[in-house]
Amino acid sequence: MAAAAARLTRWQRRFRALVAIIGATLLAVTPATGPRPAPDGGPRRIVSLVPAVTEMFFAIGADDRVVGVSSYDRFPPAVDRLPRLGGLLDPNVEGLLGLAPDLVVLYGTQSDLRRQLERAGIAVFVYTHRDLADVTATLRAVGARVGAGARAESVAGRIEHELTEVGRQVQGRPRPRTLLVIGHEPHALRQLQASGGYGFLHDLLVLAGAEDAVGDLKRESVGVSLEMLLARSPEVILDLHYGVSLSAERLEAERQLWRRVSAVTAVKTGRVHVLAGDEFVVPGPRVVLAARQLARTLHP
Repeated sequence: MAAAAARLTRWQRRFRALVAIIGATLLAVTPATGPRPAPDGGPRRIVSLVPAVTEMFFAIGADDRVVGVSSYDRFPPAVDRLPRLGGLLDPNVEGLLGLAPDLVVLYGTQSDLRRQLERAGIAVFVYTHRDLADVTATLRAVGARVGAGARAESVAGRIEHELTEVGRQVQGRPRPRTLLVIGHEPHALRQLQASGGYGFLHDLLVLAGAEDAVGDLKRESVGVSLEMLLARSPEVILDLHYGVSLSAERLEAERQLWRRVSAVTAVKTGRVHVLAGDEFVVPGPRVVLAARQLARTLHP
């Protein structure tokens, strides 16, 4: 019992950290320094504590300037060679300052870190995000801030075009009532959390051709009780897993968990899908991959 309790506690800590990160990405904060063109070619030593923005730097060809990343960066694989400097809740300030950056990308809620950096004379880019449209808006802002505006415009335009194409492909098809699950206890369906009717995950789900089963609840994260699950009875359940790679056996085991709620429509009809990949929770350039996967799953 003690071991099980310890495992649960560790899971709760990890899940709270993940929810905090997702929540921070959905919090709109106006940058003090503001994205602006850099006439001298932009900063040369960048630390990014925001995985979505790290991916943007790589996408626009500014990765040679990134000297440090967060502990949660996993893509592209080249980030593995860079120093890890904590994240939203536990930034390594000493390690960060030791890299002598001339620009640090941080979350709007990291107010203490922001003050320390500003006192040290280090420029900051405060990450802002609300919905799917903000992915490309942020990409353009990041590009302008580091003097790569033309490249950022090209990448952002391509992303918008490809997202539009995903929406076009599912246009006119039936829109199944879908629950997008973003977390639950390992090997159990307790403490279910789903994407609500606000934020980039909700937007991706709708774009991919679904009706959000909890879209009327205008929050980025919604706690789903067994009673709510039975009452809403989604036609499709998408159970997202991220942060670790899952074997085919583990994916199937996670899917089988849902048999415990056999009265739910999606379970009855075999439309429970377990999807793995960080692209589902990092609002960066890979949102197109996430949109395509959701669309293929909803409309095979």
